[in-house]
Amino acid sequence: MIYLVEDDNSIRELVIYTLQSTGFPAKGFSCAKEFWEAMKEEQPSMALLDIMLPDEDGLTILRKLRDSAQTARLPVIMLTAKGTEYDKVIGLDSGADDYIPKPFGMMELVSRVRALLRRAEPEKKGGLLQVGPIAVDAAKHTVKVNDQAVVLTFKEFELLCYLMENEGMVLTRDQLLSRIWGYDFDGETRTVDVHIRTLRQKLGAASGYIETIRGVGYKMEEIG
Repeated sequence: MIYLVEDDNSIRELVIYTLQSTGFPAKGFSCAKEFWEAMKEEQPSMALLDIMLPDEDGLTILRKLRDSAQTARLPVIMLTAKGTEYDKVIGLDSGADDYIPKPFGMMELVSRVRALLRRAEPEKKGGLLQVGPIAVDAAKHTVKVNDQAVVLTFKEFELLCYLMENEGMVLTRDQLLSRIWGYDFDGETRTVDVHIRTLRQKLGAASGYIETIRGVGYKMEEIG
């Protein structure tokens, strides 16, 4: 089930119709209050959030979702008329997995929803990854730094796994965009930089294991 919070009736109805007609069960809400009431009954597989809402704005909803253990990894796409670099960075900094400025095409939306849901599925193969004090259990979808649990969003988790799987290798921003987001991001490498920054913040003392390769991208390797 996909939840959409959008106060524009025409947009909400069109998005819900498009999602349902392409095989995605979906429900729409005109305000945050309706959304939170529905969350008490059923937790969705994804949330689509508009920023400008009549009661609680989308960024506030997003931050509350990320602050709750039950919804910390819920895939979230921001839908908003605000398309400036600043607004995009604020949304990504707050934990959004993707950001689509209005107006957007319905098929583009469906493509991004499908890509994000596919990558949000639990890892089917087992595997333990370790770089320094950072330990990842891919099967259980857990991350620990010095045996202390770290909660990551789906994109942050996938980004960390990919860096660890390619330990010692320099990965370009374009490579990371293609692998983690799964589609052409039109060179919006700022998205990678923002996710790397939030990932480093959550890794705390272990953040130094992710090295910035100036003008190229990033790599992860042992320190010392």
